[in-house]
Order: sequence, then structure tokens, then C-alpha cells
Amino acid sequence: MSRSISYITGSQLLTLKRRPNIAIIDVRDDERSNDGHIAGSLHYASDTFSDRISDLIQQVKGKDTLVFHCALSQVRGPRCARRFANYLEEMKEDAGIKDIMVLERGFNGWEAAGRPVCRCTDNPCKAASDQ
Repeated sequence: MSRSISYITGSQLLTLKRRPNIAIIDVRDDERSNDGHIAGSLHYASDTFSDRISDLIQQVKGKDTLVFHCALSQVRGPRCARRFANYLEEMKEDAGIKDIMVLERGFNGWEAAGRPVCRCTDNPCKAASDQ
């Protein structure tokens, strides 16, 4: 049984991200350091994502919803979400994760809609997730 991956709008994410059981996974490569990021997000660059999935599982312990995104969420975000779901299946691990989602329109859509962007260089971002 394949895990399904759903899409979430920026408005929905803005509401959901106040919950403590959600993790936002930014899979952009170099853009994160130049363009900023969603407050509270974790950075797992797509070019090394597959090698770091086990690290990600450790970092998201206690979370049940993961939201992946890249710049536009057309290629890297969905691909990394699928890789993560496949990894959980192959390893017969659920890690308590119920929902794997992709942010519609990605970071660019988030920022274009005037939603808050953090420009710190911390990974994980320590900014309040309700920013």
C-alpha cells in the first residue's frame, strides 16, 4: 500500500503551522540562504536528500505531519516527499507520521502572497513557527 501525498495551500499551512506536530521541510538547494525561508522550517537540500532521510526521521520525531516544498513545488518538493514516503514503506517504519504533504506553489508562492519569511541562517530555523 503506497502512502498518498497530498497538497496544501499556503493559507492552510499558515493555520496548521501553529500546531506543534507539524514540520516544514525546505528542499531547495542554495536558494534558501539567498531568498529566506518559512519560519521554523528544516533544510534538507534536494541534491543530498536521499542520503539524509534517516537524519530527517530523527529530527521530526514527535511530528505527525510533514510539509515539503521547494521554490515552486513542481519537481524537487514532490520528488523528495515521494522519496520520503517510499523510504518509510521500504523500511517498514511509520515514525508516527500520518500525513506527507507538498506546499502548493512552493516558497515562491508563499512569499508572493505576502506570508512571513525568515532570513536567519539557522538550520533548523529557530524562529517562532507562528511568524
